[in-house]
Amino acid sequence: MIRFAVIGTNWITEQFIDAAREAEEFVLTAVYSRTEEKAREFAEKHGIPNLFTDLEEMARSDVFDAVYIASPNSLHAKQAILCMNHGKHVLCEKPMASNVREVQAMIEAAQANRVVLMEALKSTLLPNFRAVQERAAGIGPVRRYFASYCQYSSRYDAYKQGTVLNAFNPAFSNGALMDLGVYCIYPLVVLFGKPERVQADAVLLESGVDGEGSILLKYKGMDAVIMYSKITHSFVPSEIQGRTAPSLSIKSTMPRRWSSDAGTVPPTT
Repeated sequence: MIRFAVIGTNWITEQFIDAAREAEEFVLTAVYSRTEEKAREFAEKHGIPNLFTDLEEMARSDVFDAVYIASPNSLHAKQAILCMNHGKHVLCEKPMASNVREVQAMIEAAQANRVVLMEALKSTLLPNFRAVQERAAGIGPVRRYFASYCQYSSRYDAYKQGTVLNAFNPAFSNGALMDLGVYCIYPLVVLFGKPERVQADAVLLESGVDGEGSILLKYKGMDAVIMYSKITHSFVPSEIQGRTAPSLSIKSTMPRRWSSDAGTVPPTT
């Protein structure tokens, strides 16, 4: 049995709880929110016996073994390190932190306290991605990786009307790359490793976050092109292009479904 706490009371936390409860070893024992009203409402809805509005108090408590963190991106590192320093394992929503310095500090805290630190980004660990890995080996030397994830944000209309919600607020380390671009980058790095050169550009909104962007990455014998956006929509498929056989065509909503010309790989949820 693993006793879990959750930090954050949004929709993605609810999805995590619904999925985690499919595992018999999972027990949800605590929730943290900045306000007691929201913490109590969430606790009653999901049958959580312990609620906290003080993160230090929660981290010191003995009512949970591991925590799922789904707070704004800018808070991930501080909250994760606090919990790990009190011996708690951490499953942290993507992106793990705001920058590489924070990620390194999180790794050091995990090692020092001998606890598990994981990022909650599952797309490269699923059977459908493994099928892509196997098929990529059969198309000869790969010459190009092209990935696109452009999805018009439901919050962009509010932004255009002058309301800057969290998704477009740089104070929370948000933006299109942090939210969607990572889904294009992770498969690339898992498949082909670290690039030799990176060139990137983006359209910055008035709030300071990137609304959309493009990345060109150079590898020996191949290149990679990534497009991502929260202010435009696209149905352009992603591809892995090889020299000796038809390319693998990857559905543009990469974290949800992958397909190839040999047949669609069923999505895994």
